[in-house]
Amino acid sequence: MLDTRLHSNPNPIPNLFTEPVLLFDEDGFLMDFGQWNEALAQRIAQREGIAHLDEPHWRLIRHVRERFLALGGLPSLRRVCRATGLSRDEVHDLFGGCLPVWRIAGLPNPGEEAKAYM
Repeated sequence: MLDTRLHSNPNPIPNLFTEPVLLFDEDGFLMDFGQWNEALAQRIAQREGIAHLDEPHWRLIRHVRERFLALGGLPSLRRVCRATGLSRDEVHDLFGGCLPVWRIAGLPNPGEEAKAYM
């Protein structure tokens, strides 16, 4: 008799582009700031098209997270650049814009008006 049941793969390949639905909102922002860790940041970065996070990426991500905790909101790009020693062009080259930084840093959805400025 032929067994027609689906067999599970004994060595499944993890899909780095999918995360449990409850972690992210419909715009791809982490819903719980406390769930963030560096491994999750790397997976989010890959989803954003950034293959690997280097030291300048981490310097910016950590600074944005620290400022968010201190201010409760989005720090200005000018201040972020000054604090991290990165120019606007370097930030753009590293991340493609501010919105991916915000997502990779695990910060909550800033709202439609703020996203328009990012």
